[in-house]
Amino acid sequence: MTQHIATLVAAPGSSPLDPARVEAARKTLAGAGEARWLDPGMAADIDFNGPADGWPARHNIADRLRDIFAEDRVDVFVQPAASRRKKLFLADMDSTMIGQECIDELADFVGKKAHVAEITERAMRGEIAFEPALRERVALLKGLEESIVGKVIAERITLTPGGETLVKTMRANGAYTALVSGGFTLFTSRIAVMIGFHENRANRLVVEAGKFAGLVEEPILGREAKLATLVELRTAQGLKPEDTMAVGDGANDLAMLGEAGLGVAFHAKPAVAAAAHARVDHGDLTALLFAQGYQREEFVA
Repeated sequence: MTQHIATLVAAPGSSPLDPARVEAARKTLAGAGEARWLDPGMAADIDFNGPADGWPARHNIADRLRDIFAEDRVDVFVQPAASRRKKLFLADMDSTMIGQECIDELADFVGKKAHVAEITERAMRGEIAFEPALRERVALLKGLEESIVGKVIAERITLTPGGETLVKTMRANGAYTALVSGGFTLFTSRIAVMIGFHENRANRLVVEAGKFAGLVEEPILGREAKLATLVELRTAQGLKPEDTMAVGDGANDLAMLGEAGLGVAFHAKPAVAAAAHARVDHGDLTALLFAQGYQREEFVA
């Protein structure tokens, strides 16, 4: 048995954590200590003696705790106590750090949003390969003015609640942050600045005479490229795997999530939520700060 921590996080705007249920959760954990509040009534840690045999056993414990809070909007993290605060953070963009899929919004301007959104959804669920699906969708954008990107960002894109606080707080505590997207640099370059990331990486759309050519530069940044970025940045920072955290919602994030010390599925497709180390089903991105043991008063607005 090794030292573990279970973290219970009530979604913002929901009912506070029920003390009776918190106590019931504590009693299911071996050698559990008293609950410690990270945010009174809203987020709590419980130390306990957890399994040493990996994530499947931790998933079982997390599922058992979720059952206790089945009537509430509560997210559960179960993880080793060591290296809990992360020094490298990688994040997907679409439907993770922002609430939309940028390519779907672009497609709306050529009357193809429903068709493109259906392909996007299938790719994110892992039903079709990401790279050919991206090429197919990009081809439908041929002839669209590049300048439409600014309009999409200004009028259609919303930042996911808690994202700026997550990145600013981790940066204030010495972590390196990167926005890594299967989308496009025309969006990530601007959104990364809006949120506060150190850097961004994404695919490049081919533009000719101010219009999209219907092509994306090769090689495409997809599942394997996201994984490679995590390994590259981890090596450059001189970090151990357990010092890293990644978050995403789609099948092309799975390799990155699996390689991270803590890979979190955020309001994700079912297959992604099932495979990730941890998941956020109810709350906003500040849940990832509570998962690292930050108290509410440590958050950087």
